Amino acid sequence: MPRSLAPWLGVAAVLLSACGATPAASTADPGVPQPGGTLRFAVSSDQGCVDPQQVGSNDTIYSLRQVVDSLTDQDPATGELRPWLATSWEGNADASAYTFTLREGVTFSDGSPLDAAAVKANFDAVQDLGPRGTLPKGYLAGYTGTTVEGPTRFTVAFDRPNVQFLQGTSTHSLGILSPATVAKSDDDRCAAVVGSGPFVIESYTRDEAIVLAKRAGYAWGSSLWRSPGEAQLDRVEFRIVPESGVRVGSLQSGEVDAIGNLAQQDEAPLTAAGAQLVGRPNPGIPFGISFNQATPLGGDAAVREALSLAIDRAEVVATVYNSQTKPATSALASTTPGYADQSTLLAFDPAKAGAVLDAAGWLPGADGIRARNGTPLTVELTWFSNSPANRAAVELIQQQVRKVGIDLQLREKPISENTPTLQSGQFVATWGNTTRADPDILRSTYSTAGNNYYRLSPGPLDALLAQQAAEPDQAARAAVVAQAQQLLVQEYDAIPVVELTTVLGVAADVHGIAFDAGSRIQLHDAWKVQP
Repeated sequence: MPRSLAPWLGVAAVLLSACGATPAASTADPGVPQPGGTLRFAVSSDQGCVDPQQVGSNDTIYSLRQVVDSLTDQDPATGELRPWLATSWEGNADASAYTFTLREGVTFSDGSPLDAAAVKANFDAVQDLGPRGTLPKGYLAGYTGTTVEGPTRFTVAFDRPNVQFLQGTSTHSLGILSPATVAKSDDDRCAAVVGSGPFVIESYTRDEAIVLAKRAGYAWGSSLWRSPGEAQLDRVEFRIVPESGVRVGSLQSGEVDAIGNLAQQDEAPLTAAGAQLVGRPNPGIPFGISFNQATPLGGDAAVREALSLAIDRAEVVATVYNSQTKPATSALASTTPGYADQSTLLAFDPAKAGAVLDAAGWLPGADGIRARNGTPLTVELTWFSNSPANRAAVELIQQQVRKVGIDLQLREKPISENTPTLQSGQFVATWGNTTRADPDILRSTYSTAGNNYYRLSPGPLDALLAQQAAEPDQAARAAVVAQAQQLLVQEYDAIPVVELTTVLGVAADVHGIAFDAGSRIQLHDAWKVQP
């Protein structure tokens, strides 16, 4: 990697290690892996798409991460980028171009070669993706093209410095798909894709299951994996089970081998049943509230500030989330490189919230709900049903903010409507998070030069977000990222509430489920004790 970028990845190492990140689901030595068998994994939702370049929900990413290989991998324990499809890479002096050398002999599951031309086809096609392609477009910001210099050598160029691109190459969003797949329409890609990963999609039934089969002859993979070659498991069934209680009961009874989206009340019964509870804090943007600032209430700074002050984050965490979760203290989660503590700006102060609203003319009514010029302070909060904790969290927040006179009305939508809702602007506020192990996720989410889903007005934040994306020096970049976090929080453009921690319930006879740097699962080395 270019020498100028190595120190930044060192910062990632310090932050990830300091927060107790673990690269694998279990630290105990389970013995010699036993090949074969089917892993049955219950998740709570389906995003309605099996294209890894067009999905952002963890429940769906869990399955699709197994289907595609990436150019690089990011060590979850150190933050260092490691070889995967690329054996080496180097950047130019200002981080505006990167040259890669590919591993030889890699093929897609349709038999076509994964060569430099295939990578170029992928990166070129990202530019034409619709609204579901937000994440890969952000990683390729300023992309001017890929030059193929040979079957295994190519250079990716940008019209500006793009220091976050290398980390983006380790994500599922820039996982490499076959040229035949990327030539299809967005919707056709959502129905079926061909990758080069250790598993292939055997079948997909929307809102029911994504079934994967081991790819015979797989002979490559990330340098972080324990065992080269084919995956240990024969099949993986990702079952869509929205009800938390049903997922827990299925794991207890042995009907499934692993479950995601654990609620606080799930921990004790699963532990009592002998299940493993394995977790890792998620980097990126914490769960919180973001406003559509083109709406009257979303554009009202007093309303945004008062809402933030009225939320008791500690109570939300203690009441709703698993024991490994903690309150948000900045616009970035504390496991994200470049995180800067802004907790002094995120105090729980209902008295001050009331004073802020009083000063802005929002006065209490007879029913306790504030109003201004005859208009009640009713804020519609849209949330998405991809986690059981979401409902409990927003309902508790609804109760908390009502005490200061804010009427929070909750609007539930399926996770498949997340991007269309943001794109349409038909919302006042949304509840959500985004996982990424790089602070550039702030630019992808809040810069007015991008999608600008939250309709922020151009201002000083844009310059900070652009500056950090172009700064190869790690110390200088961290300082700019800290300024951006402070501005986001003090202007209440972001109202962070909870840092997501991914916790899985895993049967005692399952081993080798690993977390990547984004706290998504990797199943190449996973195996089950065979009867």
